[in-house]
Amino acid sequence: MFAGTPAFAVLALDALVQGGFSPLAVFTQPDRPAGRGRKLQASPVKQAAERAGLPVLQPESLKDPDTRTALAAFEPDLMIVVAYGLILPVDILAIPKQGCWNIHASLLPRWRGAAPIQRAIEAGEAETGVCIMQMDKGLDTGPVLKRVSVPIVRDDTGGSLHDKLAKLGADCLLSCIREWVESGVLVAEPQPAAGVTYASKLNKAEAELDWQQPAFVLERKVRAFNPVPVTWCDLAGERTRIWSARALDVEAAGNPGTLTAANSLGIDVATSKGELRLLRLQRPGGKEMSPADYLRARPQLAHPATHA
Repeated sequence: MFAGTPAFAVLALDALVQGGFSPLAVFTQPDRPAGRGRKLQASPVKQAAERAGLPVLQPESLKDPDTRTALAAFEPDLMIVVAYGLILPVDILAIPKQGCWNIHASLLPRWRGAAPIQRAIEAGEAETGVCIMQMDKGLDTGPVLKRVSVPIVRDDTGGSLHDKLAKLGADCLLSCIREWVESGVLVAEPQPAAGVTYASKLNKAEAELDWQQPAFVLERKVRAFNPVPVTWCDLAGERTRIWSARALDVEAAGNPGTLTAANSLGIDVATSKGELRLLRLQRPGGKEMSPADYLRARPQLAHPATHA
């Protein structure tokens, strides 16, 4: 069986199908309103499952006895869970003969929880990775079957790292399943008690750039929050979304929040340590643009002596 909802889970589902391990059925969250018209939209996993001709189940909750009965009727050997978005009760975890495996996008026990990819970038981690985990009743606390690490480079964003880890997770999952099928045994190692961190869910309230923080901290936040929820700041009286920025290792030429330079190279703002160069910006109701295009729309900023 397979349970997943967003795009991150699609590569894993596709890998199973293409690798000869098509699930008996796919669980995904119910269709939700999306877009300006708020029309019901199928999840990326539902769309992938339908393309593969797989049965799809969309319960509102897994606590419903009818849902448990429907799952048990398949008599599954294994259930793969990837960013499903619903808590699996203990009685559901116990249905598959081999239990439930989860692809988690971090090097457990670091960054258990909802937003491990973004929090790893925001924290300035040098590396991250994926773990194939045997699920238990805790939040990402189960023993690890396989882990693979990758470096986090300075140009990585939440979006680019998401794509890397989705591919890595799919490959890692397929490797685990093949090993289990061939040997009949796959040893899971308990997570160490030391080094546990939690990746809390992202929220729009924390997306505002705080110029009292160092430039290198703000750069990481900009990268982590791209493409969702996207950082923003009040730039000379206008709320502006910041899609890309670079910390400058210079002494700030003004108090935190002071606009120190504005040209085609970027728009520089003083922070508590160093300056942050804004490289891709978006005006209210507009599109993402370069500093040169932004300044053509707001030419008064080309003579900075203002507070961001």
